[in-house]
Amino acid sequence: MTIGVPRETDRGERRVPLVPETAKKLVGLGAEVLAEKNIGAAAGYLDEEYVASGVRMADRRAILSSADVVLRLSKPPLEEIAFLKEGAVHISYLDPFNERALVRSLADRRVDALSMEMIPRISRAQKMDAVSSQASLAGYAAVILAAERLDRVFPMMVTPAGTLTPAKVFVIGAGVAGLQAIATAHRLGARVEAFDTRPAARDQVTSLGAQFVEVDLGETGQTKEGYARELTGEQLERQQEAMAARCASSDVVITTAQVFGRRAPLIVTRKMIAGMRRGCIVVDMAVATGGNVEGSKRDEEIELDGVRIVGASNLAGMYPVHASQMYSSNIGNLVMELWNREEKSLALDVNDEIVRGCLVTKDGRVWNERLQAAFNG
Repeated sequence: MTIGVPRETDRGERRVPLVPETAKKLVGLGAEVLAEKNIGAAAGYLDEEYVASGVRMADRRAILSSADVVLRLSKPPLEEIAFLKEGAVHISYLDPFNERALVRSLADRRVDALSMEMIPRISRAQKMDAVSSQASLAGYAAVILAAERLDRVFPMMVTPAGTLTPAKVFVIGAGVAGLQAIATAHRLGARVEAFDTRPAARDQVTSLGAQFVEVDLGETGQTKEGYARELTGEQLERQQEAMAARCASSDVVITTAQVFGRRAPLIVTRKMIAGMRRGCIVVDMAVATGGNVEGSKRDEEIELDGVRIVGASNLAGMYPVHASQMYSSNIGNLVMELWNREEKSLALDVNDEIVRGCLVTKDGRVWNERLQAAFNG
């Protein structure tokens, strides 16, 4: 069986879907691995390293048309779907709830597509959870980015000229990205506060040295996949009222709130920004899905009322070496989990919990029941 890995083409993307170390493991399974020339150059991996791992370098069109399994990081360009072999398995991020034309095209081409965002959050699948691994790096990156731009230092310092008070960092959302942001800001010496709609997040927040902000929103909780449930309009209004005071007293605000498959909730309004001190930094980690911050722009830094708002859609990509290592390990572990060692091929058992969770298209149709409901609703 042939596994093909085309080079990422998104502008500014430096992450790599497969590093030589993981490629060597796939070759060890008995797969022929084809990779596009210069696939790892942006992250410092040379073609010679891939060749030494047993990979054969090839041009893009040959990879797409001959591979039985295609591995990517980003969703494929719509125009490349026609180049894929019918019956091939395609694994990457797909953003399936928002990319209906892409999903339909994959189905029409009879490609079996697996979405890395939809890997179920179960113990057996933890080693394949790319969303969590990249979110962890993104949470770290958000704090470093904010610290570089802030007009004061993070830690308290006792100096001959007097004592410098620590910066105040407010993190909204305590999922994987939020928790890493909290931990990083705390390690840098800031005073950290955090809020999450899920009461269960309190212990995780306090264990990292931050103060958990209490807001009575009524019934909230989380989905069975571990994501925060979408708030009602009334709950969002109550949340924003409580957040306003915290934002006004903070030097850095980092927003991480996202609802999978839907637009990110608006949390920080223009009115709240107007109440913040000039020179403060707001990092909107949800800008790629609509943004938590009113006025934030994808991959731009803007200033409103003296507050700098940073909309960064690819924070994990700031550290392409480690981001590539983690994603490559995640996708490699998925392939190895589904690999039939006797037949030396990838086997998609639709009764398997992992496959059932992330399989988007199969046999010429949209397979995933959640997607079917969303598309037909």
